[in-house]
Amino acid sequence: MATFLYKLGRFAFRRRGFVALIWVALLAVAGVGAATASQPANDSFSIPGTEAQKAFDLLEQRFPGGNADGATARVVFRAPSGEKMTDPANKAVVTKTVAELQAGSPQIASVADPYQAHAVSKDGSTAYILTSYKVNSMELKDAAKDGLKEAGEKAEKSGLTVQIGGDALQEMPETGSTEIIGIAISAVVLAITFGSLVAAGLPLLTALIGVGIGISAITALATTLGLSTTTSTLAMMIGLAVGIDYALFIVSRYRAELMEGRDREEAAGRAVGTAGSAVVFAGLTVVIALVGLAVVNIPMLTKMGFAAAGTVVIAVLIAISLIPAVLGFAGKRVFGRRARRRLEERAAAA
Repeated sequence: MATFLYKLGRFAFRRRGFVALIWVALLAVAGVGAATASQPANDSFSIPGTEAQKAFDLLEQRFPGGNADGATARVVFRAPSGEKMTDPANKAVVTKTVAELQAGSPQIASVADPYQAHAVSKDGSTAYILTSYKVNSMELKDAAKDGLKEAGEKAEKSGLTVQIGGDALQEMPETGSTEIIGIAISAVVLAITFGSLVAAGLPLLTALIGVGIGISAITALATTLGLSTTTSTLAMMIGLAVGIDYALFIVSRYRAELMEGRDREEAAGRAVGTAGSAVVFAGLTVVIALVGLAVVNIPMLTKMGFAAAGTVVIAVLIAISLIPAVLGFAGKRVFGRRARRRLEERAAAA
């Protein structure tokens, strides 16, 4: 393994333009595939063999249009002090709200009238409308959510206190900001550690290329393989972590080999042959752990594990091929000014 990686490192360093072009082409192909891919199918979560899953399957079989895992919302009305929800004026407002909700969105499965569903408190001060949707909260369109909010706002203008709850108004978590913060912190730490912006930027650059290829491939294959929307999030987090880590191994070893007086191509070969072996075995360990999610027998987790494992494989391949190629372009700039000066003085003294 070490001999093969040594030869691979020297080849990648020597033919760095060719190797870099291959990875850029792969990134471009994956990006085009992601841009032209159709939207993934609806996410589905199932745990085969459990009593809960059997109940959901039975409900789907007996009531195909019921969608037991559909989103729900409760519009709660409270009458002003001294009034009741059964008063004609207040009752008319609630009845109008029920009608607006029923006509508000095609995603609504049912709207329960509180006066028919006995959803009025004993003292008459409070009533609520239960709204059920045909899809879960993640698939609910913004128009349906806006219609729910507008219906509540209109009812509130009549003097009633209106509160809306339920998972129908659950917002999709925003992704990207935490990863950007993590990358920024990593850049600062690497710059301080290496004392060179070039050396600090190499692990980040190659990690981003690997994650870009992995996420684009997942997006392109999401519909075909039935991947959930959370798959890319897991792959991004793990891909960035291992991508920076594995590249760091190679760069650090390369710098150490140069400090010992070896020429650049030989240093690249030795770096990949030694640190690269650790990268391969470390990556293999992570891949086995992620693929092991299949043992849980939850289809969604299995797919997430395999997709994230693919991103780790890409990170390993980039570390042992693209990193030595990029080191060839970087030259001695992988060192800070002081380190370069010491190398020049040592070379002059020799």
